[in-house]
Amino acid sequence: MLLNDRRYRGLTYQFIALIVIIFLMAWLGMNLVSNLAAAGLNFSYSFLGDPAGYDINQALIEYDSQSSHLRAAIVGLLNTLLVAIMGCITATVIGVTAGVLRLSKNWLVARLMSLYVEAFRNVPVLIWILMIGTIVQLGPSPRVYLGEEPERGLIFGLFAFTNRGITSPAPIWEAGSVWVVVALVASIVAAWAYMRFRKKALFSSGTLYPAWPVLPILVVPAVAFYFILGQPIGLNMPDTLANRFNLSGGFEIQRPLIALWLALSVYTGAFIAENVRAGILAVSKGQTEAAASLGLRPRRIMNLVILPQALRVIIPPLISQYLNLTKNSSLAIAVGYADITATLGGITLNQTGRAIESILLLMLFYLVISLSISAAMNVYNASVALKER
Repeated sequence: MLLNDRRYRGLTYQFIALIVIIFLMAWLGMNLVSNLAAAGLNFSYSFLGDPAGYDINQALIEYDSQSSHLRAAIVGLLNTLLVAIMGCITATVIGVTAGVLRLSKNWLVARLMSLYVEAFRNVPVLIWILMIGTIVQLGPSPRVYLGEEPERGLIFGLFAFTNRGITSPAPIWEAGSVWVVVALVASIVAAWAYMRFRKKALFSSGTLYPAWPVLPILVVPAVAFYFILGQPIGLNMPDTLANRFNLSGGFEIQRPLIALWLALSVYTGAFIAENVRAGILAVSKGQTEAAASLGLRPRRIMNLVILPQALRVIIPPLISQYLNLTKNSSLAIAVGYADITATLGGITLNQTGRAIESILLLMLFYLVISLSISAAMNVYNASVALKER
């Protein structure tokens, strides 16, 4: 029955293929271990506890040269996730905007967006990373902001753009600050729930609730907690007088991160723009005409009629673009950004000589990140998919 019945035959073949793959992987693993033993080498990750012995230019957690290789790998992993999250958000905004504007009736706007898409899609992303890194490096020296009478002042008294990156105020977390953050997160969830309820009410009963309560929902609880708890979050401002050669204080977003983030965003945004354009064109023109006949404005037609239907076409290729952006972040070493490839797959590998262990762990990290992005986007894709009766 397992071979002759069409209902079970496919499952039988899949199970057999799984068993073969398991035995193949086990044979390769045992072969690797035996070859290493024959060469006098042992397969071990004990090197992760040794001091790393190198510095990392930008770290989201505390790190110094005496930290372990494991901590250096975690710093690199967090840096990779930082670029991936920032890049996916920015690329989505750029891609959706460019994709919609490519269909604009304004000839100049449509042609400019076409030029952007064709220019960035047909030039390797590494070249854009190097080019944007060079442009950032052409910025002014930090010295123009220093001294009693600087050549230029901080932008809005808060930010400084230099050839080393962007210096901005850094938050100071004091006792009670966690509750302000919790209130802010709860406010974001509540605002999202209200917008979801508003949209559901519009589609089910035609009742359009006002959008203005979203801002108070977002702002009031966090601000109230902030003052009730005695202003537990402060700001460490950039100091232009404490150092003769560089800005002190604040938080510095260094040039490598800016170059990598912007390059990956505008490059991937060009591909997303084409996905968005294809999704919009896949929606029947009659939908636009029907919505217009009901008196809806063009912006509401796009937000309420076209894009919700186009998402069913946009989301599947969008998942691939997010995965590509995350994997392309491994080019960070070209501008000196310490991601997981530069730390674990670069310096740690060269210092310890543990190539197989480092590469296997690096592959595992990228596999987990990619599967996580895929799982999250597939859940969202299922939520916007057409529900059949």
